[in-house]
Amino acid sequence: MIQFEGVGLSYGDGPPVLKNLSFRIAPGSFHFLTGPSGSGKTSLLRLLLLSRRPSAGRIVMFGDDTTGLSGDRLLAIRRRIGIVFQEFRLLDHLTTFENVALPLRVQGLPDSAYRENVTELLEWVGLGQRMEALPDVLSGGEKQRAAIARAVISKSELLLADEPTGNVDPELSERLMHLFAELNKMGTTVVVATHETSLLKKFAVPRMVLKDGEVRFHD
Repeated sequence: MIQFEGVGLSYGDGPPVLKNLSFRIAPGSFHFLTGPSGSGKTSLLRLLLLSRRPSAGRIVMFGDDTTGLSGDRLLAIRRRIGIVFQEFRLLDHLTTFENVALPLRVQGLPDSAYRENVTELLEWVGLGQRMEALPDVLSGGEKQRAAIARAVISKSELLLADEPTGNVDPELSERLMHLFAELNKMGTTVVVATHETSLLKKFAVPRMVLKDGEVRFHD
């Protein structure tokens, strides 16, 4: 599904954040992405999302060489990817329900085709009573849960999550990880960036460890 060939990333004239990354991620796999603060986890996720181009090397996604892709072709690949950002990125003028349903609306689906699924997912993540609330009245943890629900509702082929449990309690954190695991069992490839040692110990998931701009894989 994903292939990096000699990929490097620098910001402006600064030193390389990532350097000479060459690896493959198989379809249907599940990886934790770990590493010390500032090691480049978020930068790597941006490359995987294709929201930033590498400074060097080549990235192949879903069998397509993304070098030089733009416009509709790039957008078509990104629509196959779900993402949970650290900063939530909910739309302020939309309710919780509308934010979560947005990826399905963009696909052109009618309300009747997804209302039940969105409602069920919101109840599962503890937002059943907050479906009509706007983001400005939600707590940080509630916003995080809404962002996760939005990312998983369309059952993307690839799901990327940047510290998805950073604003929720340990019990809900574990429930959300089980949600990712269930999506993975259904065929979604999952990459979760985290520094939470409790999750790393509890879930037997292979790790991608970033250090000094390089990545190592560990079972």
